[in-house]
Amino acid sequence: MIKLKKLFNILIIATFLVASSTFIFAQKSYTIVLDAGHGGKDPGNLGNGFKEKDIALKVARIIGEDLEKHAYIKVLYTRDEDVFIDLWKRGDIANTAKADLFVSIHCDSHTSSAYGAGTFVLGLRGNKKNLEIAKRENAVILLEDNYKEKYVGFDSNSAESVIGLSLLQEENLDKSLEIASIIQNNFANKLKRLDRKVKQDNFQVLRETIMPSVLIELGFLTNRSEGAFLDSNSGQKQMANAIVQAIESYVDHLKLNTVKASSRSKVTAKEVKSDFVTNTDIEFKVQIASGRNLISTESHNFKGLKEVQRVEVGLYYKYYFGNTAQYKEVVESLKTAKQKGFVSAFIVAFKNGEKISISEANKME
Repeated sequence: MIKLKKLFNILIIATFLVASSTFIFAQKSYTIVLDAGHGGKDPGNLGNGFKEKDIALKVARIIGEDLEKHAYIKVLYTRDEDVFIDLWKRGDIANTAKADLFVSIHCDSHTSSAYGAGTFVLGLRGNKKNLEIAKRENAVILLEDNYKEKYVGFDSNSAESVIGLSLLQEENLDKSLEIASIIQNNFANKLKRLDRKVKQDNFQVLRETIMPSVLIELGFLTNRSEGAFLDSNSGQKQMANAIVQAIESYVDHLKLNTVKASSRSKVTAKEVKSDFVTNTDIEFKVQIASGRNLISTESHNFKGLKEVQRVEVGLYYKYYFGNTAQYKEVVESLKTAKQKGFVSAFIVAFKNGEKISISEANKME
């Protein structure tokens, strides 16, 4: 009888902990915008009689259908039929949706027999317009009710706010390069396509977006063999699957470093008792920016945020705020960072200086 009672109690505690963890780590939804290039009156390139607009749309649809199988992924299309969409409108769709990733699908052409798949991110020449769009998008804050209370210190024309947007732009480039590299790796290693590498260029459609964005050239329609492959159901499925797997890996990485700040506060440490012991080697921080720019951590460079920490990681610098061993404290720091205008800020966790998942850190807290 005693053993049965003990087992019953363990089951109750386990059930409660599972329910609590599900509540605490409510799954964030990630919005992916798929942009099938060209369409309608714009057929794209017509190498060997193949139509770029049709191939791009078919591949985008396959990608979308596979991604939508995940409850935590929301897919939007700039077009899901054969219609013409202005380039500025494609970016506007993604910006309005506050998308986490923008993926534009195209097919290449050349006067030679060139072949192979390539992926592009925004080049340096496009950064100025991209920054102006980001400033315009953020200026909408001024139209919101009580914006002074919600976005303390925000000024769309101030030097500090421009610096913040520049850092966001750098962070978006980092993330764009990350997803582009995964895509290219899948093309080259899994599909054995000729690797035309990740490159930076000044594509208009990428200049219009203010989130991580990539443009994919599936291959060359002007190469008869490659064009036939891309025009086939098998070829389209293979290319789409490689892209899907890359996006899934990218989102999995985002999930490890992102947590909803609103739900944890509803469950206090006193309400959940477990055998986990306090580990003073656990650190929570808010990552507010990353990029190649070496920026002084003085508060005026970060919209008034004090005690910003800069960490060098390879060729990049990451900027953290609100270092603490307590999760509930870092949640408040996240709120502060977002109020200051760092809307892409997120919580990260470390153990003995090594990055770990938020869920793992909370178990050790």
